[in-house]
Amino acid sequence: MNEKNLAELSYDEAPKMITKAVPGPKSQKYLKKSLTYESMSRGGGQFPLVFAEGKGCTVKDPDGNVYLDITAGVAVNSVGRCHPRVIEAMKKQMDTLMHASDSSNVRRSELAEKVAGVMPGKLKNNCISYFTQSGSGAVETAIKFTRKITGRTQIAAFHGAYHGVWCGGNSLTTGDQYRKGFGPSIPGVIHLPYPYCYRCCFGLTYPSCKLQCAKYVDYVLNTPYTGADDVGALIIEAQQGEGGYCPPPPGYLSIVKAACEKHGALYISDEVQAGAGRTGKMWAIEHSDVEPDMITWGKGMGGDMPMAGLSIRKDLAKKIEDHSQPNTFAGNAVTSAACMTNIDILTENDRALIKRASTLGESIKKQIKKGAKDIEIIGDVRGWGLMIGIEMVKDRKTREPLSGDDVGQMIMGMLNRGMVMVPCGRFGNVFRFMPSLVLTKEQGSKAVEILLETAREIKKPS
Repeated sequence: MNEKNLAELSYDEAPKMITKAVPGPKSQKYLKKSLTYESMSRGGGQFPLVFAEGKGCTVKDPDGNVYLDITAGVAVNSVGRCHPRVIEAMKKQMDTLMHASDSSNVRRSELAEKVAGVMPGKLKNNCISYFTQSGSGAVETAIKFTRKITGRTQIAAFHGAYHGVWCGGNSLTTGDQYRKGFGPSIPGVIHLPYPYCYRCCFGLTYPSCKLQCAKYVDYVLNTPYTGADDVGALIIEAQQGEGGYCPPPPGYLSIVKAACEKHGALYISDEVQAGAGRTGKMWAIEHSDVEPDMITWGKGMGGDMPMAGLSIRKDLAKKIEDHSQPNTFAGNAVTSAACMTNIDILTENDRALIKRASTLGESIKKQIKKGAKDIEIIGDVRGWGLMIGIEMVKDRKTREPLSGDDVGQMIMGMLNRGMVMVPCGRFGNVFRFMPSLVLTKEQGSKAVEILLETAREIKKPS
C-alpha cells in the first residue's frame, strides 16, 4: 500500500480549524449533555473534544473542525477509523447474523482459527481463545483461569501496570486514580519494578546495570521469605502503556521468563495496547525470544468494534471445565467479521503495514529528537514502532516532571492547532504518539511539527 492509497483513507484537509478555539459552540452543547447525563468516571470524561466523524487517521467534531488523530482511539484503530474493507465486512455480516448468544457461529469459529494462526512462537496454531468485549475482560479471565490451572492464588504484576479497572484487573493496575478509595483489592497480588530506564528505581544505567531490575524479579520469585510462595502467574506488558510507554531493555523479558519457569508460574503477556502491529511486530513480545503461556489482546484487533480475548496454550486450556465462564455477547458475528478483516489488513503482503510501522516509527523518533535539541522540556523519546512516548520535564538535568498545568496547556495547544494527542505515565507527563498504522509520512511529519511548536510555547520554569 503506497502513500497515496494510505492518504485516501483519511480526510485530506486535516488539520483544518473552523472555530477559534476548542470546544466550539456545537461541541459545547454535547459536552453539556454528557456532564448532565453521563458519569465522568470514564477515561475521557471531560476531554474537550467531541467526536462526530472519523476516517483513517483523522476525525471531525460537530463544529466541522478536522483533526489529525494521533491517539487512534487509545491505540485501537490500527488500520484507521472506518476502514472501507472493515465496513464492507460488517455490512455483509449484518444481513445474515449479528448476535448468537454464547453459542458457536460461523464467523466466531473462523475468527478463533485465524487468531490461532497469528499467535507468536509455540502458541501459533496451538492455543485456545476465549473471547470478551474488552481487554479488562480478557485480564479478568486470565486471573480466573490461572487459579484453576495452577491451583495457586498469587499473581505478580508490575509498577506502572495497567491491566484494566475491574475488580481483579484493577488489583493488578497501579494507577492511584483507579485504586484509591475503591479497595480492598483482591488478595495475593505482588507488584515488582518495571524497567523504566529513564527513571530507574535502582539509580542505575543500562547496560552497566546488568539488568538489576530483572534479577530482582528472580530474587522475589525464587528466594525464601519474600512472600512470593504461591505465585500462579506473572502478567506483564511487553512494552508498558499507561505507565509511560516504556520498552524493556534487551534481555529483560528473558530473565523474567526464566524466573517464572523456575518458580513454576505461568507467563502472561498483556498485548491489549501493544499488540496488533503497533510496535512493528504483530505482538510486542516478538521483540524478545520469550514464549508466553497466555496472551491477552484487544484494542487494535477489533478496531472500530469491541473485540478482545485471551489465548492460552492448548495443554493449559484442557484444565478449564466447560461452561465455567459464560459471556453472553462474546464472539458477536459482526465484531468477529470486523476483527478478521483487521487481521487480514495487518498481515497481508508479508505484514507490510506492520513492518512499515517499525520504519515510520524510527523516522518519527529521529524527527522529534532532532527538533527537541533546543526544547528543554522534552526529556526522553522512546518506544517501538508507532508506540512512542515523549516524556516532558521541567529540567533535563533533574528530570523533574512537567507540571500538570503545563501538560494541560500543551493538550489544548495541540487541539487548537488541529491535533489530538493525550498523555500517560506515572506523572501524567508522557505524550503518547500512537496513531493508526495507516498514518502517512506527511501526516506523521505534520504531527511532529505541531508537537514541537506547541512545546516551544511552554516557558521553562525558572
